[in-house]
Amino acid sequence: GGSAMASMMQQPALPPAHAKATGAGQGIINILEVVESDFAENLAKENTEESDAQAEYEKTTQENKVAKTLKEQDVKYKTQEIKALGKTLSELSADRESAETEHAAVMEYYDKIKERCIAKPETYEERKARREAEIAGLKEALSILENETAFMQRKSRRHMRGRLSLD
Repeated sequence: GGSAMASMMQQPALPPAHAKATGAGQGIINILEVVESDFAENLAKENTEESDAQAEYEKTTQENKVAKTLKEQDVKYKTQEIKALGKTLSELSADRESAETEHAAVMEYYDKIKERCIAKPETYEERKARREAEIAGLKEALSILENETAFMQRKSRRHMRGRLSLD
């Protein structure tokens, strides 16, 4: 039994002979050099793109600042223009109101003058009534004159008779 135990305790047999790999280290170095070259190329490309993007950003930022300043000035001038137009509008509104008031007064005066100055054709009834009133007034005046004349004649006859009788 001892030999069986001794045989179990023995080292395992060596694997079949393995030849030393030649050139493997050089292959890894070549791969690393290619990777380094790719990284360097990509880094240069990324740096160029980043630099271009930064320049574009700064250009756009500057353009935006200029545009903002221009728009702020536009707002300032437009606000001033709105205020000026508002003032002009209120002045013109006041002028219009006073002109309308004046026009209304002139038209009212014109209507009064027109009633006095412009002859209006009378209707037949108005003319007839006016003529009848005129005729009635003339008849009354004639009657008064006839009465006064008769009265005066009577008075003067009395005086004459009296004088004649005194002589």
